[in-house]
Amino acid sequence: MLRRHFLSLMAAGVLAGAGMMAGTSAQAQTKVAFTLDWRFEGPAAGFVLAQDRGYFAEEGLEVTIDTGAGSVEAIPRVATGTYQMGFGDINSLIKFLDQDPTQKVKAIMMVYDIPTFSVVGRKSLGISNDPKSLEGKKLGAPTGDGAYAQWPAFVQAANIDTSNITLESIGFPVREPMLAQGQVDAVFGFAFSVILNLKAQGVADEDIVPILMAEHGLDLYGNAILVNTDFAEANPEAVKGVVRALIKGFRDAVLAPKAGAEAVVKRNDILDVAVETERLEMANKMNINTAYVQEHGMGGIDPERMQRAMEQLTISMGLTGNVKPEQVFDAQYLPPADERMLK
Repeated sequence: MLRRHFLSLMAAGVLAGAGMMAGTSAQAQTKVAFTLDWRFEGPAAGFVLAQDRGYFAEEGLEVTIDTGAGSVEAIPRVATGTYQMGFGDINSLIKFLDQDPTQKVKAIMMVYDIPTFSVVGRKSLGISNDPKSLEGKKLGAPTGDGAYAQWPAFVQAANIDTSNITLESIGFPVREPMLAQGQVDAVFGFAFSVILNLKAQGVADEDIVPILMAEHGLDLYGNAILVNTDFAEANPEAVKGVVRALIKGFRDAVLAPKAGAEAVVKRNDILDVAVETERLEMANKMNINTAYVQEHGMGGIDPERMQRAMEQLTISMGLTGNVKPEQVFDAQYLPPADERMLK
């Protein structure tokens, strides 16, 4: 009897241990499908470094990262649960939730503290850093472009007279070639993309003039980390783990941009490391590692600024007032500010 009792205790111990191991294994394999806003390019370095350097794995996560087709498309991908998390434009998210506040998606971590929205022109075509230099010019406007979507609010903020401005609808593939050939005087787009694409078209660096909307009265935020709210409620620690890992990845991308560019090029070998390093450095300086982030850490927002941004979005996107800042951005998954510094 003693022998049988001992064996039964041994069996129970083995089963309990197996159960604990299974639980640990399940936790270690929490899967997260993540969608980017665009292709693998320099500014995506923070995401891929978090993956390559094991930061997700350290958090007990198995994260797959897919490319996207625009910072707007990422929003329904996450809202429907096709992806648990993603990277998309918070301004488009505000519009999305304003139309239907019941959608299952929120922003939880700001990445582009200053948005990349710009109008990029050429000095030789009469464009200067003054937004009023756009008056009387022909502007190439890609349909669906995030920067072009903010044109009505930018016009008001920068006091631009549009009566003699021509807006020409163009496709993304011909945007920079048309500007390089002088068929338009300036184009809408993300600054770090348009500038480098123009240089690739043979336009001299000193001839390229970016007009950043954020420097001329447009007080918006840019791209943020999105989460499906059902997934977040069921897996809060996993979401916090993704955020912690991404902060480490973006910190590495700020401290060693060439290494970040190399990690990106591994996934998109038609790219050039030097070009993507420059693109990443531009994004770090203009959009990611801003003065606000250097003081307050990456990821958070200023609620008063968000309120001002939503007032401007009422002009550019026709908001109806159905959504408030707290319905758009949820800061509960962010670590303390001192853990979010990028240097």
